[in-house]
Amino acid sequence: MALAPLRVVVSIRSRSTFNKLCIRIRQLRQTHGAMEYILYTRVMESPITFSELQARLASVQAEGESSAVFGTPYLLVDIKSCQAEVVKKPSTGQLAQPGCPVIALAENDSIVPPEIDLVAGSDVELSLLTEAIKNNPVAATMLVSLLRHNEKTSVEDGLFAESLSYSCLQNGQSFKNWLGKNKLRKSTEEDFSSLVLIERDEDQLTIVLNRPQKRNAYSADLRDALYEALSLANIDESIEKVIVRGAGENFSAGGDLTEFGEAQDSAFAHIARMTRNSGMLLNQLKTKTEFYLHGACIGAGIELPSFSDCVIASKGTFFQLPEVAMGLIPGAGGTVSILNRIGRIRTAFMAISNERIDTETALEWGLIDQII
Repeated sequence: MALAPLRVVVSIRSRSTFNKLCIRIRQLRQTHGAMEYILYTRVMESPITFSELQARLASVQAEGESSAVFGTPYLLVDIKSCQAEVVKKPSTGQLAQPGCPVIALAENDSIVPPEIDLVAGSDVELSLLTEAIKNNPVAATMLVSLLRHNEKTSVEDGLFAESLSYSCLQNGQSFKNWLGKNKLRKSTEEDFSSLVLIERDEDQLTIVLNRPQKRNAYSADLRDALYEALSLANIDESIEKVIVRGAGENFSAGGDLTEFGEAQDSAFAHIARMTRNSGMLLNQLKTKTEFYLHGACIGAGIELPSFSDCVIASKGTFFQLPEVAMGLIPGAGGTVSILNRIGRIRTAFMAISNERIDTETALEWGLIDQII
């Protein structure tokens, strides 16, 4: 009689414990066959000071254990009483980057030291962020690590790094768990020629996302159709202005959920994203493009417009990045485009909190340029 799969839940507190655990897992697998194991995270109960954070990052051993792998989903740092002084204080030597998000308790997110990934200005925000990170520690860590990288690199290198990171998470256990909890309908074939409507008026090209019955969900076919339309604008130098809109009640509800989990080869999926990357084209066309947004702008629905120099939204429009809650990260260029618009701290807050951002806040942050 076959044995039932064994489920082991552990809390890892040191590198030596982790190594012993790996040996024990291999032994148990030989005995029990298939086995599911989860690295259960322990939570930092009280915040540390900024000086303690710097000391930890300066220590190879302490830095190595400041990771979701070793049971630390996040680091909590209190800089409320010394925020101005902390920002002015130079880093002591070359500091490592922790393998988890660093949350600062601070009065505001406008001025924070580079070691910080997120800011919680209230108990409500702190609870929101910590719960989201505990639920998906790997995706949250991947996100802040990617934002740290993309803040210092080119658009092209940032998009490449994002695509690789997204592919890694597609095969991650958190995303598989999300798929298991959300029984999604299979995607159906559509008329490719009607997914994006194009109209030329002298030197102006208007592009309309045309899946209103699906809230203009960003499917693979829609991605390809949009790429072809943008390629026309990129090749034809007589086109001086490109306007992008969405048909129906929403600009775009983001990735097409019916296609989630279809990618069986993550390496191939990465190559496909980079081969037909609309974000890359939009970055080249950013001075020519104008996006007119309305309704829901979720995931790709705000990631792609953020490449443009002109983003105009109707009143009542909202913006959201839900991917971390699925065990993923933004994958349509948002870790580059939104990062360049609103900065690393607010991009991380949007993605990890999964909160809806209204037009007034978006305008204040610089996520959009005008409300009509």
